[in-house]
Amino acid sequence: MSTTIDDEVTPETRPKPTKRQRRAANIADAASGGVKMLLLKLLLLGIVDAIAVYGVVILASAGQWLVAAIVAVVTVIVNWIYFSRRKLPAKYLAPGVIFLVIFQVFVLVYTGYIAFTNYGTGHNGSKEQAVSSLMASSLERVEDSPTYPVTVVDQGGTLGLLVTDPDGEASVGTNEQPLDEVDAEMEGGKAVAIDGWNTLSFADVIARTDEITELAVPFSDDPNDGALRTPDGSSAYLYLSNLEYDEAAGTMTNLDTGTVYSDLGTGAFTSDQGEELLPGWQIVVGFDNFVRAVTDERLAGPLIYVTLWTFAFALISVASTFFLGLFLAIVFNDMRMRGRKYYRVLMILPYAIPSFLSALVWAGMMNESFGFINQVLLGGASVPWLTDPVLAKVSVLIVNLWLGFPYMFLVCTGALQSIPDELQEAATVDGAKPWAVFRLIKLPLLLVSVAPLLIASFAFNFNNFNVIYMLTDGGPRDSNAPIPVGFTDILISMVYKVAFTGQTRDYGLASAYSIIIFIIVAVISVIAFRRTKSLEELN
Repeated sequence: MSTTIDDEVTPETRPKPTKRQRRAANIADAASGGVKMLLLKLLLLGIVDAIAVYGVVILASAGQWLVAAIVAVVTVIVNWIYFSRRKLPAKYLAPGVIFLVIFQVFVLVYTGYIAFTNYGTGHNGSKEQAVSSLMASSLERVEDSPTYPVTVVDQGGTLGLLVTDPDGEASVGTNEQPLDEVDAEMEGGKAVAIDGWNTLSFADVIARTDEITELAVPFSDDPNDGALRTPDGSSAYLYLSNLEYDEAAGTMTNLDTGTVYSDLGTGAFTSDQGEELLPGWQIVVGFDNFVRAVTDERLAGPLIYVTLWTFAFALISVASTFFLGLFLAIVFNDMRMRGRKYYRVLMILPYAIPSFLSALVWAGMMNESFGFINQVLLGGASVPWLTDPVLAKVSVLIVNLWLGFPYMFLVCTGALQSIPDELQEAATVDGAKPWAVFRLIKLPLLLVSVAPLLIASFAFNFNNFNVIYMLTDGGPRDSNAPIPVGFTDILISMVYKVAFTGQTRDYGLASAYSIIIFIIVAVISVIAFRRTKSLEELN
C-alpha cells in the first residue's frame, strides 16, 4: 500500500511511549551511564591502589612497618567504601578526612612529638647510627693491612664494595651494611659480579670517584673491627678507628688520649669534663625544650624583644589596615562621588598582586643605594630603610599596610552597605551630626560584623612570615644574640631561623616555640571572640 505525505509520521502524530517503554529506556540509559561510571571508578581506584602498593613496598624495604601497615589498612578501607552501595556519606567524607589527617593532624602531632625530643644538628639519628658515624669519622689506615681486591657495585643508587679476601672468599657491603659472604662470579681470582648488583665500569668509577673514596664498609657487625676503604676503586685496605666502643658499658674510649666518654642519657657520649662526642642521637627530653625556651639566659633577651615586636607588629598592622580601609570605604561609599567603581578597582590592585612579589618589589624600591624611593623620590638621599633597626620596622609596617588595606576596604565597604539607610535618616532627623551618626550607630554595627575578621587578621599577622622574610629576612641582624635573629624578626621567623639556619639547627626547640605561639594565638582568639559576643549582645 502506498504512503502519501499526509500519512507520514511526525512528532505530533507519533504515538507516545507506554509506561513500560519509558521504564525500559530509563533502565537502558542508567545501565549505559552506570558502566561508564564503574569503569571510571575502577580506573581511579586502580591508580590509588597502585600508588599505595608502591608506597607499602618502599616503606617495608625501609623498615617502616607501622606506617606501611597504616597505608595498607587505609587503602583497604577506601576500596571497601567506594565499592559499597550503602556508604554514600563516607564516599564524600573519606577524601577530606584523609587529607585532613595527612596535612593537619599528622603535622600537629609530629610537631608536638619533636618538641619533646632533642632532634637537631648532631642529634638526628639513632644511637647505632651515631656509633657508626663516630667510628667512621676517626678511621686510620692500618700500616700492615693486607690488600683486598674490590669491585665497585651499585644497587638502586647505593654504592657497595664486592670484596675478595686473601682466602678467595667474596663478600659485599655498603656504608650501612657490614661485609656479608656471597656467591659471586670470579675472574682471575677476583670477584667481579654478583646477582642483584650492577658492576660499575671503569668510566663509571672515574665519574663517581668522590663517592667511592668516601665509602667505609664495616668489616663486621662489631664496629671495633674497623672498615675497608678504597682509594682507587680496585684495591681496599683495612682502617681502624682510634675510638673503641664498649656496648655493654655504654662507653666510647679515645685510644690516643685515653679519655672515656659515657652515655649519660643526654643523647651523646660525654666525658667527665662535660665534653660531648658528636654526632649524638635522638632521645625524648620531656619538657626541657619548653623550659629552655623561657628560662635560658642566652635566649631570654632575643625572645623578649621579638615577642614584644610581634605583638606590636600584629596590633599596628590590624589597626592601620582597618582604619585606612574603613576611611576609604566611607569616602568611596558616598553616592555623590563620580567614577566610584573605577577608584574601587584601583584600591584593590595591591590585593590582586601576590604578597611575596609585592614585598620583593618594595625591597628593591627601599634599597639604600639604588632604590626608587631614595634615588627618585628623595633626590639621591641615602636613607637606610632596611638596614636601620627602627626604620626597618617602619618599612615593614608600611609594606604590610600596603598589602592589607585593600582587604579591609572590601570588607568595610560591604559592611557599610549592609547598614539600613533608615537608621542614618532617623538619626539625622533627630538632629545628630555626621560624626555622631558614625560613632554611635555605624561604627558599633560595623564592629559586630567585622570583629571576627579583625581577630583572624591579628592571628594572620602574628604569623605573617612572608612579608618579614621577603622584605628584610628579619634583619638587620642582632650581632649580640646567640641565635641568628634580627630586629624585625617576629616569633614565626625566629622559629624558622632556629630550625633551618645557622650552624646549629635545633628542631626540638623550634617545635617548642611553635607550640607556644599556637597557645598564645589560641588564648587571644578565645578572649577576643568572647568580647565579640558581648559586643553583639550590647547591640
